[in-house]
Amino acid sequence: MGATFPASAAAELAVLERGGFVESRHVGSAVVLAPGGDVARVLGDPTAPVLARSSMKPFQAIAVMTSGVTLRGEDAAIATASHTGTARHVALVRGLLARESLPAAALRCPPEYPTDRGSRDQLVRAGERPEAITMNCSGKHAAMLLACRANGWSLEDYLDPEHALQKRVLDVLERLTGERPVATVVDGCGAPVHALSLTGLARGIQKIASSSSSSPFALFREAAAVGEGVRSNGWAVAGPGRPDSVVIDRLGVFSKFGAEGVQVMAAPDGTTVALKMLDGSPRASAIVAARLLAGVGALDSAAVDAVEPDLGLDVLGGGAVVGRIRATV
Repeated sequence: MGATFPASAAAELAVLERGGFVESRHVGSAVVLAPGGDVARVLGDPTAPVLARSSMKPFQAIAVMTSGVTLRGEDAAIATASHTGTARHVALVRGLLARESLPAAALRCPPEYPTDRGSRDQLVRAGERPEAITMNCSGKHAAMLLACRANGWSLEDYLDPEHALQKRVLDVLERLTGERPVATVVDGCGAPVHALSLTGLARGIQKIASSSSSSPFALFREAAAVGEGVRSNGWAVAGPGRPDSVVIDRLGVFSKFGAEGVQVMAAPDGTTVALKMLDGSPRASAIVAARLLAGVGALDSAAVDAVEPDLGLDVLGGGAVVGRIRATV
């Protein structure tokens, strides 16, 4: 079993300032890959393994698609999503299940209320209980069920690491990242999640974001469909006001957060960053990734300045803004 990087190998990535006083510091590791794949910048130790968490969803979606399931546009986006459970998100998930007349009860992700506050409050007022379909990973799980149905694989145990689908996921991950994971554990949604280096994760995301729909290889054609689906449907990848949706829609990037402070982001020119916050907090991940891309000229700094106020970085005191979470990269 591999372990995440030690604190001694980490670098400061962001701070929280309150009234000009630095109250908290976020440390971690990050790597920036230039469009050709060369390492453009390193902070901390990006060679140490981390759990990819939901940043692995694009690879899982590609595994589904190379298993005979066509996902394009919004469908590709919801398959990669950590969505907030709005009615619009749930409708997409139901649409995937309806392709094969699959019931929502076939989903093996745990039942949860939506993370979108309005959607959650509506369900609570109506006396509804948490459901698997409103869990943030339900799009991924619905897509996995479609792959199982398309190939005659069993539905009940599709989350078992030895299941044919999960072996396909592992194959896709290894082919795109160029690494063999050092550990496989259970993610929050019940699916297997793998540990690999940030450099490998960045390499794989760069290939997804830069793939061509005219590639002679199915792997890269499906990767291109995931990239296009995400960039064209930022709302589906997360939800209203969520950092991934904001930066996708406003900066034109490919972006996917993962739990415990993981973030991947690819600029339109292919420059790609992968990072991990050592304390597991995601609150500064998107702005740090965007600032790293801007720092190497892949994003316009003024555009990042303009989007920053909409990333939920304000620090409040007595109901007023008294500080901000700020990237220090």
